Amino acid sequence: MCGIAGLFHAETPKPVDPNRVERMCAVMAHRGPDGAGVWTDHGVGLGHRRLSIIDLEGSPQPMHSADQRAVIVFNGEIYNFRELRAELEKTGARFKTEGDTEVILEAWKRWGVDCLERLHGMFVFALYDLEKRQLLLARDRFGVKPLFMARLSDGGLAFASELKGLLAHPSLRRRIDPQALDAYLTWGYVPDTHSILAGVEKLPAAHFMLLEQGKAISGPKRWWDIEFSNRASGSEADQSAQLIHLMRDAVQSRMVADVPLGAFLSGGVDSSSVVALMSEASADPVRTCSIGFDVASLDETSYAEQVAERFGTAHEARIVGQDDFGAIDQIVAMFDEPFADASALPTWRVCQLAREKVTVALSGDGADEAFAGYRRQVFHHNEERVRSLLPGRLREPLFGTLGRLWPKADWAPRPLRAKTTLLSLAESGEEGYARALSVMAQPARNRLYSDNLISALGGFRPEDELIEVMRRAPARNGLDRAQYADLTFWLPGDILTKVDRTSMAVSLEAREPLLDHRLVEFAATLPAEMRVKGTTGKYLLKKCMERYLPKDILYRPKQGFVTPIAQWFRGPLAEEARSIASSSILAQTGFFSNQALGELAESHIQGRADNSRILWQLFMLDRSIARLEVSD
Repeated sequence: MCGIAGLFHAETPKPVDPNRVERMCAVMAHRGPDGAGVWTDHGVGLGHRRLSIIDLEGSPQPMHSADQRAVIVFNGEIYNFRELRAELEKTGARFKTEGDTEVILEAWKRWGVDCLERLHGMFVFALYDLEKRQLLLARDRFGVKPLFMARLSDGGLAFASELKGLLAHPSLRRRIDPQALDAYLTWGYVPDTHSILAGVEKLPAAHFMLLEQGKAISGPKRWWDIEFSNRASGSEADQSAQLIHLMRDAVQSRMVADVPLGAFLSGGVDSSSVVALMSEASADPVRTCSIGFDVASLDETSYAEQVAERFGTAHEARIVGQDDFGAIDQIVAMFDEPFADASALPTWRVCQLAREKVTVALSGDGADEAFAGYRRQVFHHNEERVRSLLPGRLREPLFGTLGRLWPKADWAPRPLRAKTTLLSLAESGEEGYARALSVMAQPARNRLYSDNLISALGGFRPEDELIEVMRRAPARNGLDRAQYADLTFWLPGDILTKVDRTSMAVSLEAREPLLDHRLVEFAATLPAEMRVKGTTGKYLLKKCMERYLPKDILYRPKQGFVTPIAQWFRGPLAEEARSIASSSILAQTGFFSNQALGELAESHIQGRADNSRILWQLFMLDRSIARLEVSD
C-alpha cells in the first residue's frame, strides 16, 4: 500500500520540478515509509511513497516497463496478478520483478484502457506512456483507494492520494466550496462529487481519465458499474453454495502477502465471517484484534472474544476510554477534509493495535452495502411495499399530515419513533432514502446558515445528487436502488475513506474481501427475499455462515463502532460545544448564524435534545477549516 502524487501539463508540456513532486509525496510519508521515488519528463512528473507488501525488495516505484515505453506509480493490490502474469507471458511478455506493479504495465501495453476490466483488486495508479504521450489515471471499482486532483493556474493538473499532497503545491488556492460544506453537513462527510476546497476534485470510483499532451484535459469516464437488473435463478441451497465459494476465494486471494497478516474482529457478522474463512484456509492461528469502550452499552469485545476462542485466533483487545477525545486533532490531520463519522476514532485505534503485530489486516467492510445489512435498507424495502399500495396523491396527505403531527421522540422505544417513517412514506422512495441517510435535513441546515451562505448555495441541495444516483441505477426495485446508492455514494465517501485514512496513518494495509467485485456482482443478482426476509437483512449471508458461527453472533442486533460523543458534549467537551458559536474559527467564517449555533449547543448540554451528531459535525468542521488555513 502506498501513496502517489504527480503533475501533468497537457496543452503545453512545461518542465516539471522533481523537488515539487517530492514535496507532494513527502507529506504522505505515512502511506509509504519503506521507500520513495520521483520520475520526470517533459510535461509530466510522477512520485511515489512505498509500503512494501509483496516482492519487498524487487518492485521500487516509479517503475518502467521492460521496453522503457511506460512508467507507473501505483497504490493498491492486484489480487489476480499471478494469473494475469501467466496470461501475458504466453503472449511474449517478460518480467523483471515478482510483484503486481509490473503486471499493470504489461497489461496496459497489451490491452490499453481495457486492462482495467481484468484487474481484480483495489487500486489507484498513474501510468504514463512515453510513446503515445498519454497519462492514464484510474481508480478501482469501489473507490477503496483515493485520488484527489486539481487544475492549476498554469494549466497543469496536480494529483495525489490525499488532499495534503495537493496542499503541498504552492499554486493551490484554499477556499471553501459552499456546496461541499452543505454536502458535508447533510451526510457527515464530503462525498466524491465534491471537495471541501473549491477547484479540487476526486476521481470517482470505477472511473479513469486518459489525458494526452497537446489536447485539452477531458473529464473522467466510467469503466465498470454494478448491475442490479439481472436476477439469478436457483434454490436457496444453490445460491448459498455459490456464495460461500465466492467468499472463500475472496478471502484466500487477500491472504497473499510477504509480510505479517491478520484481521480486524469486532464480533459482528462480517468480520467474524472473514475470520472464520481465514482460519479455515490457514495452518497457523489467525492474528485478530478488537477495540471496545469503557461504556458497557457500547462495548462489543465479549462477542469478539467469543469468535476468537471459537477459531483459536491469536487475539488482542484494547479498551478506549471516554477521555480519548484528546486524539481529535490527530483524526482531523488524517482526513484533511472534515469527516464526522465518529467511528473513525475506534477504527484508528484498532488499526494502531493491528500494526503492532501485522502489516496487512483484513476487514469485513462492504457486506452491509452488498447484501442489505443496514436497518435503513430493510426499512426502505418494507416502506416501498407500502408505497406500492397507495398512489403518491394519497400518500402525501395521509402520511405527510401524520408525520408532521407526530412528536419527535428520540428518547422513545423504536416502535414509537414513527415520525421519520411517516414523513418518508409521504415522499418518493428516493426522497425517503435520502432522508434516511442524511444527518440533517435541509430545513434544519438552513436554520444554522447565514443569509450569505444560503445565497451562495443558489438552490443547491445535496440530496438531489443521491436521488439522481438512485434514479439512474441499473436496478429493478427500491431495495436495488438503495443498495446501489450505498455502494456508489455512501461507501466510497464514508466507510472506505475512514478505513483508508486511519489505516494509512499507521502504515497498515487494510483489505476488504467482502468487496471482491465478483462477490458484489453475485449479490446484486439475488432476489430481494434472499437479501431481506422480514426484518432480517443479509439473509443469505447469515444462512450460509450458520455452519461457522453461532446464532447469537449472526442474529443479534447490529451495532457497529459507536463513540460516546453525546456524553462528551455534556461533559469534557461542553465548553468546546459552546465555543462553536463564539470563539471558534467556524463562528468567524460568516457561513453560520452564531445565535443558532449557540442555541444548538445549549439545548444539548442541558439535556433538552440530543444534538451530538450535529455538534460533532460542526466541531470537526471547525478543526478542519483551521487546519486547512483557508483564505477569504
